[in-house]
Amino acid sequence: MAVYCINTDGGSRGNPGPAATGVTITDESGVEVYCQGKTMGVATNNEAEYTAFINSLEWVLENTTTITQLTWQLDSKLVVEQLNGNWKVKEQRLKDFCQQIHQALKTVSFSYQIKYVPREQNQRADELVNQALDA
Repeated sequence: MAVYCINTDGGSRGNPGPAATGVTITDESGVEVYCQGKTMGVATNNEAEYTAFINSLEWVLENTTTITQLTWQLDSKLVVEQLNGNWKVKEQRLKDFCQQIHQALKTVSFSYQIKYVPREQNQRADELVNQALDA
């Protein structure tokens, strides 16, 4: 059983524009156990941020039996506050992302938190976004 930290980031060059996601997962000793940078076509920055979270959820759902505790760290205050229910989700496409995420999170049995971190603490995920966009 393990404790993990997931950093996600999404970005677009133009808004909307070419977009990509970045996900990095570290164990409790800080060792990266998974990373992914992935392009996603044309999207807005917020759509990319939500998609990055969903991409991380795919890994989580495949590894749920080994996880005891999980912390997501995002540098998107909007996504964090919307997922935590503190801010209203006004746009339908973002509501759809929120709904998909909440449905998936209902299936997990471990404790988790979703928190905001400054961009400087999310550099590896941001690096993966930019690598995907540059490729």
